[in-house]
Amino acid sequence: MLVIGIAGGSGSGKTTVVKAIVNQLQGKVVVIPQDSYYKDSSHVPAEERKNINFDHPDAIDWKLMCQQIRELKSGKTIEQPVYSYITCSRSTTETITVEPADVIIVEGILIFTCKELRDQMNIKIFVDADDDDRLMRIIVRDIAERGRTIETAIEHYCDTVKPMHLQFIEPSKRYADVIVPQGGHNKVAIDILTTTVEQALHQKKRRR
Repeated sequence: MLVIGIAGGSGSGKTTVVKAIVNQLQGKVVVIPQDSYYKDSSHVPAEERKNINFDHPDAIDWKLMCQQIRELKSGKTIEQPVYSYITCSRSTTETITVEPADVIIVEGILIFTCKELRDQMNIKIFVDADDDDRLMRIIVRDIAERGRTIETAIEHYCDTVKPMHLQFIEPSKRYADVIVPQGGHNKVAIDILTTTVEQALHQKKRRR
């Protein structure tokens, strides 16, 4: 079993890279998104939840995330939490059942900031992209998925996303084994990554 970490700033194209690898490996992969492991904020008054900084490492339940990765690596099935950006709360009635697979992809902007999680990864990939490209994708996503206006999306980027990127995410690039420039548009890099993963997986199977 291989654990691959795919990090990068918001709007860098991580999801595109993940989808491309999943499509090429066809059924050998499970994806564990960092976004499922935000700490539950249902106890926080609704008005205050809007001020939660989702781009800070303290927002993530690293203990649960690391525990569930370990369980998958040991061949156990996990119940992945379900988190809503709209309500800023974790579902108490719904989880996603995730079965072990040959490849576990852990994806998220902050995953390289947690040493315990990094230490479980066999390959660490950082998806890089120009700030202007990321800003455009973030604005489109925030309007479509998080109910923001253009004005509030830009304000959120300037007040939270950009400073957190500079403080936590960009420095975590130094932990990467591979850096993919041009985000999800770099087909050559994605093809090389997929080939590398397949070779590493094959080598692991031969050692058994």
